[in-house]
Parts: sequence; C-alpha cells; structure tokens
Amino acid sequence: MALQEQIDREIKAAMLAKDNTRLRGLRAIKAAILLAKTEKGPSEALTEETEIRVLQKLAKQRRESADIYQQQNRGDLYQIEMEELTVIESFLPKQLGREEIEQAIKQIISDTGATTMKDMGKVMALANQQLAGKADGKTISAIVKQLLT
Repeated sequence: MALQEQIDREIKAAMLAKDNTRLRGLRAIKAAILLAKTEKGPSEALTEETEIRVLQKLAKQRRESADIYQQQNRGDLYQIEMEELTVIESFLPKQLGREEIEQAIKQIISDTGATTMKDMGKVMALANQQLAGKADGKTISAIVKQLLT
C-alpha cells in the first residue's frame, strides 16, 4: 500500500507543478496498481514484491513499445514512451550492474553444484528469486548460459 500512497502524493505534486510528462507516467503506474489490486481481490493488499513485478511489467511494455516506434520512425511516440519509462524506473529498485549479477549467479551455481546446461532451470529459479527487481530476466538468462557452458 505504501507505493500507492506514494504515487498519489507524487500525482498531486505533478499536478501542482503542471508536469504533464511525469503526471502521465504516474497515472499509468496508478492504473496498473489498481488493476493488480482488483485481480487479487478486494481484501488482499499488494505485497512489495507484487508491486515491483507490476512496475517491471510496465517498464518492459514501455521499452518494447519504444523499440517498435523507433523502428517505425515515430519519434513523437517513442519520446512519450521513454518519458514514461523514466518515471516508472524511478520507483523500481536500483538495477545491479553486470558484474554484480555475475557474482550473484556464480554464488548460486556453487551453492547448487550446477555444472551443465541441464542444471539451468534450477539456477534460473534461484537467480530470479534472489535478483527479483534488481536485474532483467534476459540478462540473468544470458549470464547463466554463459557460465554453464
């Protein structure tokens, strides 16, 4: 619930500052949170982990849309998506660098005793659990493949 309250305060501040760019991004976050709350049921509150997943999903959607708009030479729409992405990412936890992700995955591999690509599922499950919100799934997957081959 803390994220929703924070978003509400940020929306008010953006309205007062007449910052339409930030307001658009904040409203997208609020809509996604409200949708996630209704999916869970009226009595269940969202956990911090669920809130992060919602924000990651929004960020991924914005990146994919921005890529499509860039390929279609739609700079105006690309700019809107990138502005919203910046707002969404400001609420996500700090992303780890490649070296930090690699270190964490090496530790997981040594803990699980994984040696071949057959163990990738076991490593990915633990890596996704430990690095949730801190690293992109594609990056995790690429590093795991690199270390297990």
